[in-house]
Amino acid sequence: MKTLLQEFSVPERYCGPAGMANGGWIAGMAASYLPSGNTVEVTLRAPTPLDTPLRPEREDGRVTLFHGDEPLVEARRVDDVPAPPPFVSLDRAAVAAEKFVGIDDHPFPGCFVCGDREPGDGMRIHPGPVGGVPDTVAAPWFAHPALAEWSAGMPLTHVWGALDCPTGWAHLEPGGVALLGRLTVRTRRPVVPGRTYVVVARKEGRERRKLFASGAVYEADGRLVAASRATWIKI
Repeated sequence: MKTLLQEFSVPERYCGPAGMANGGWIAGMAASYLPSGNTVEVTLRAPTPLDTPLRPEREDGRVTLFHGDEPLVEARRVDDVPAPPPFVSLDRAAVAAEKFVGIDDHPFPGCFVCGDREPGDGMRIHPGPVGGVPDTVAAPWFAHPALAEWSAGMPLTHVWGALDCPTGWAHLEPGGVALLGRLTVRTRRPVVPGRTYVVVARKEGRERRKLFASGAVYEADGRLVAASRATWIKI
């Protein structure tokens, strides 16, 4: 049975590329309509415009976000659990972030997740290569309370965002551009505002224009918060 859900729009604040929603953020929004505690796979079929009415529909265990009659985002439960990249210590992640290639050459500098936004306005996750660990990037993430609007838990949209951009930066070099095509996530515990986390991502191969990566959010003590598997499309 098809269930129509309340329409919403994505505020400009949550952009990725200019004029469109951050892929991880909108994927997390679609996932939020499904029961928690499961692995969810979200496919982005077209860019999601900002400040535009979107219509969520739930049918046969899937949720689809529509713009008019066009399906933009589809979320479904899957059985497999993404394997996270190994933990990187907070100190090593901080050193890695100093080498973030997007500092001087960022294709989307206003991105909510990895752009150069003010603290509390953007997530400011800037993953850089981890010394001695091939194909891996990492960064600290201070879960600023303002991002959660001073509530007790970080929204799922933001957790998915943290698992989005770093998996792209695992592949990208200066001048490179790619867009998220699919993100599969399993969350294990909440992100608590005011704490600092470690975000890690690792290359997992490529197939022509498709770039594959794994990602994870860890507590500073190494406990896994969430893990992801991502497919990016190189532009």
